[in-house]
Amino acid sequence: MENYSKGKNVEEPLDKHKIPIPDLPEDFLWMQVRGGSKMRELLSVALNQFEGKKSVVWTGFGPSVGKTISCAEIMKREYDNKLHQITKICYRIVQEYWDPKTPELEQIVVERKLPMIHILLSLLPLNLKELGYQGPGEIVNIRDNERSNEKRKFCMQSRTPTKEFAAMGMGSKKRTKKWSKKTKDGTSKTSKEN
Repeated sequence: MENYSKGKNVEEPLDKHKIPIPDLPEDFLWMQVRGGSKMRELLSVALNQFEGKKSVVWTGFGPSVGKTISCAEIMKREYDNKLHQITKICYRIVQEYWDPKTPELEQIVVERKLPMIHILLSLLPLNLKELGYQGPGEIVNIRDNERSNEKRKFCMQSRTPTKEFAAMGMGSKKRTKKWSKKTKDGTSKTSKEN
């Protein structure tokens, strides 16, 4: 890539009609979170205008997905977890143009798909059967599920057939341990030399 310099980026335009959440209210607040956005400013605007709109969609893509989720969770906490939520995940296409430094080379276009999230929060009831729906007061704790899966994986991995390994001469007793230990003068000795 030393023969190319970074050119322009062309992003797929964001449009209210392309939000993949069905049955969106006519008048909703749309908060677009970017990497340089300040959470305090985003939340103050959202909390001030939310009472009149009754619903807000938080949208973020790429590195701002985490900040988008944080803003939505803080807003839910401000309303004592009484908000209905629908979350949708999709991709946003970004084209990167790389311009050649020498005239015999051609321009390169790299198309990337950046992860994108849309979180609808509403005071009004939403469709309970919609994928990604989370009702008021529901707390989804995925960490407990992940920990139980980790324990299960660890238990399965720790079951080694030691008798079979010993029969093949691969047991730990038949292997000589070889490790190095630094002495005070800076030279290293292996365990066989000790």
